[in-house]
Amino acid sequence: MSAIPVTDTMLPDALRSALRDAQTQVNEMVLGKPLQVRLAFVALLADGHLLIEDLPGLGKTTLAHAMAATLGLGFSRVQFTSDLLPADILGVSIYEAQTRQFEFHPGPVFAHVLLADEINRAPPRTQSALLEAMAEHQVTVDGQTRVLPDPFFVIATQNPVDLSGTYPLPDSQLDRFLLRLSLGYPDDAAERSLLAGRDRRELIAKIHPLLDAPRILALRNAVQDVHASDALLDYVQALIARSRKHPGVRVGLSPRAGLALLRAARAHALLLGRSHVLPEDVQALFPAVAEHRLVAEADASTSSLAKQILHAVAVD
Repeated sequence: MSAIPVTDTMLPDALRSALRDAQTQVNEMVLGKPLQVRLAFVALLADGHLLIEDLPGLGKTTLAHAMAATLGLGFSRVQFTSDLLPADILGVSIYEAQTRQFEFHPGPVFAHVLLADEINRAPPRTQSALLEAMAEHQVTVDGQTRVLPDPFFVIATQNPVDLSGTYPLPDSQLDRFLLRLSLGYPDDAAERSLLAGRDRRELIAKIHPLLDAPRILALRNAVQDVHASDALLDYVQALIARSRKHPGVRVGLSPRAGLALLRAARAHALLLGRSHVLPEDVQALFPAVAEHRLVAEADASTSSLAKQILHAVAVD
């Protein structure tokens, strides 16, 4: 499956072409994962943040680097470790003897794209340092609020929580991520191309940016104009309501999760060349939006619960 070209008349030709080429370029770096690449662009266009969870060595960081290089935005990477402090992310005020004043030195969070690599290797206090940044696009340090660049996009990678040296992300942190996805092992053809090809890091270093801040903001504005009918809203509401009473679910989806699902569905429709949302958009995004927000009973998995909820709610 290749990236589906954007043909919607809502977008100017140059913007539509740039978005199509950007998806193609990332797909050339992350082989055999067109669905995951599309979901990454959904998170970007929907003004959300992306969490990539999988085993080491499956391309999580490659996808993040390919996205950042293609977007043409200011980029920072933080390698999360057990001794990382909040100030290492947000910045710190340092006393300058010459001026006899404290001067703020911005941390890596002051970038358009922040790669939080292996985010669950840092303790909860450091993980929580990103909460305000992801939710409000601002940070408060020493009592002063500072606005982050616009657009601001966090791509976080994490290893499965059962691996040693990891700290589970709290529910409040997970809720800040619009989508969570996993890559999985590549198919035979993609893996052979990886083995026979050049190093991905070398290739990513040579690619050219195909988008920029004004274009991304224009795409986000276009997403807001994608139409969602009353029937579509009824379907989203029914899914949210079902999640709160489905067997095996201890805590269902919040209204904010419903808004996130609708926003992601609008972005998905735009990527597929439509000016209106279909139930198929909601169904394609529901697992990535819902699985990390659902709280399951002890003997249930959120992955299977999300699929069951989808099957339990009919499309009228």
